[in-house]
Amino acid sequence: MSNKNLFSINDGWLTEVIQHPSPFFTPRLPSDSIELLVVHNISLPAGQFNTPYINDLFLGKLDCDADKTFSDLKGVEVSAHCLIKRDGTITQYVSFNDKAWHAGISEFKGKDKCNDFSIGIELEGCDDIAYEDIQYKQLAKVAASIQQAYPLIQDSHIKGHCDIAPGRKTDPGDIFHWQIFHQYLLAYK
Repeated sequence: MSNKNLFSINDGWLTEVIQHPSPFFTPRLPSDSIELLVVHNISLPAGQFNTPYINDLFLGKLDCDADKTFSDLKGVEVSAHCLIKRDGTITQYVSFNDKAWHAGISEFKGKDKCNDFSIGIELEGCDDIAYEDIQYKQLAKVAASIQQAYPLIQDSHIKGHCDIAPGRKTDPGDIFHWQIFHQYLLAYK
């Protein structure tokens, strides 16, 4: 894989992005291999973009009284490794060397507890609103950078949350264009 234009990763952190360390992570065990990349979506409130609430949620600072739809988030402890906003801005919350709390009850290739062996990337979005082209480009750049640092993550090991938690999760949604993402990813090879 070529190094052209990839992000640098130092101790599990992308060095050229915003970093807001989340308290919601677990250290990986030495025996935990990193072999899966999970693509998610999130918007708070649902369908609304460019709010501070995703950041607040991942940092444990969400004011659940700020919106009536947040009542079910009270006490929720969740994180992702990274968030890619609609404008392409990337924020990293958890080192790739640690487990972010993103997948929940999940299974991939006969192994459950996907948080143990995966990296979770959130796209600011929802299942039925088209993603921005810059989000596909940034996701491809992040994914290629991760693949270089964690070579067990093959292209076929990049999945949607819906693929590892079918019937429970639907993100990134049918509107996510895997072909476009893989075309951008190929450009980094």
